Amino acid sequence: MRFTVDPWDPSYGTGLDADAGDEAATSEASIDVTVELPADRWEPVAADPRVSPPAATLFVDGVRRVDAQAWVDDGSADIGPGASTAALCASYAAGVVCCAGDRAEPVAVTVARSLLTSAAGATDVVTPAGRYVAEIVPSNGALAPAQNLSLALQGRLAAIEVDAAGRARAEAGTGDDDMLVVDGPLRGRQHLPRALGYIKTHRTRYLQRLQPDLDALVATLAPGERTPVFLLGTSWQRYTWYLRLPTGPGSPWAGVVRLECSAAQPAADALLMAAVSQVTLPRYASHGYKDSRAPQNLYPIGGLERLLRRRLGDAGVVYRALRRAAWDNTDAPVPVH
Repeated sequence: MRFTVDPWDPSYGTGLDADAGDEAATSEASIDVTVELPADRWEPVAADPRVSPPAATLFVDGVRRVDAQAWVDDGSADIGPGASTAALCASYAAGVVCCAGDRAEPVAVTVARSLLTSAAGATDVVTPAGRYVAEIVPSNGALAPAQNLSLALQGRLAAIEVDAAGRARAEAGTGDDDMLVVDGPLRGRQHLPRALGYIKTHRTRYLQRLQPDLDALVATLAPGERTPVFLLGTSWQRYTWYLRLPTGPGSPWAGVVRLECSAAQPAADALLMAAVSQVTLPRYASHGYKDSRAPQNLYPIGGLERLLRRRLGDAGVVYRALRRAAWDNTDAPVPVH
């Protein structure tokens, strides 16, 4: 396999548009606000003093980085002589921080590197910075090639996050008295027991779109208060609620996060998870002098992100290693079909 590396600096993204767009913008959303309270009785829900935090809270996160955009020539007769297929050389990592008592310990950290391409004859790329395992991504006529590869990369990252979560629970031995907090939407991970999706940014205000009379309640939440739980359906269903973390004066939505859990469980279990989130997550809220994304970027998640990015290696060193590997490969013979 011959390949070349695009000189476009990957820190600025790729030369092709790989924006997958917002799921909510392309899905017909539905909502049921009566899971916990009737719509005419919606009000801020204070933390229940009878509810205790779990013995252990496990925070799951992953990071990804496009190290280079590449072009693969696998000698395939289908694409014609001299033609190339788009590829992404990417590094990604996932891990878990287990917080129990006064201790916070990273566990189940995994680092992977992939060469993602639709070229059927692609092979691994070996560099001094590591091996990029060839991952053949089927073409999707509805998506641009870079968009298709970017979604495939996100899928690989989600897979190692799920694996890390399972291994972390086994290694930490937390039993059933724990809660798993996934940084980002829970989609694809909703089968994990006692798992919450933690959404820091609000690309779509679902209540505003579907129940505008209830959306104003979010802005009235005091620190530690949440909205009632409601059932949200887009391309998948989940129970969800908004929670305000401890924060100083700011915009109406300052310190607000959205939590979600599996809709496969009974509504009563979802209400209990919402109550547990209120007495658990505020203690991990970050402060502005330490994190520019405070308070939403929880301390365990911020620390895990830094650890994982270090494990990916220096981006400049990795990029130069890929360029050298491509250069060394320019005289390799092209397979004859």
